[in-house]
Amino acid sequence: MDDSSAALADADVAALLRIQRAAYQVEAGLIGDERIPALHETEVDLRAAALWWIVDRDSSGSIRGAIAFHVEDDEVDIHRLVVDPTSHRLGIGRRLVRDAMTHGSRIVVSTGLLNGPARNLYEGLAFTHVGDREVIPGLWVSDYRWERP
Repeated sequence: MDDSSAALADADVAALLRIQRAAYQVEAGLIGDERIPALHETEVDLRAAALWWIVDRDSSGSIRGAIAFHVEDDEVDIHRLVVDPTSHRLGIGRRLVRDAMTHGSRIVVSTGLLNGPARNLYEGLAFTHVGDREVIPGLWVSDYRWERP
């Protein structure tokens, strides 16, 4: 795992976009809706997102997962958590979220209301479910918050 966060390297954009699409396709299947905005991003969209990234790589340097976030006033707003479906169940998502948690004393994140694995991940890391909301007609997300004790 890369041990620092940075803007997304141009060399990683295509690989990360492939993983992002695969990861969000899994979520789309879980929630029964393919209108997840990140599922339809292009390389241009990904490059334009003003986010910091932490990337997990295997021993050969291939990306297995990544987390993207914005930090303002000591609050980390997680925008994306993606793990290559071929690398699910290895603890990559948990490690990435824990790494992001070191960048602020408060964390906010949203995930699909019916995305049980993501909800279990955040709840297992002591995030508090603060509510659900409809982001576009028929597409619901659950909002979570974590604060350093």
